[in-house]
Amino acid sequence: MRKFRVLTIVIVALASLVYGYLYYSKAIINPRVVKEITSNPEGERAGIVGLFTLPSGRKVPANYLREGNKVFFGVDGRWWRELTGSEKQLSVLLRGESLKGTARVVLNDPDYTRDVFARLRPKAPSWLPAWLKGKLVVITLQPEGETAND
Repeated sequence: MRKFRVLTIVIVALASLVYGYLYYSKAIINPRVVKEITSNPEGERAGIVGLFTLPSGRKVPANYLREGNKVFFGVDGRWWRELTGSEKQLSVLLRGESLKGTARVVLNDPDYTRDVFARLRPKAPSWLPAWLKGKLVVITLQPEGETAND
């Protein structure tokens, strides 16, 4: 009976920690980050964090890397699932500039993902298993003035 009580306390404590972290990151960190990158587009954080508007309308700040007409970002949560299947249209705010593009999640190319993450997340521990390193999302930007129907 005592082991069951201890196990219950441990499970409740772990669940509380997970819930607390999720609440903190969504309700406290994200709004603060969004405010910072929108009010100071030339700031240091805006150079590494973009604001992505998903097809559902949800706005998510995430670290990014821009190379030419491609924008790469790493997703640590489950919201990447909204971008699976065919390419999805979305918009992104990078350094105060609103851009549109098509996004796809890279699920079956670990070499490509590893190559991009080496530049996108150079300080991530190499010993982490792949499933903990997040998902790679690639956005191909539309040329200025072009719409998705062109």
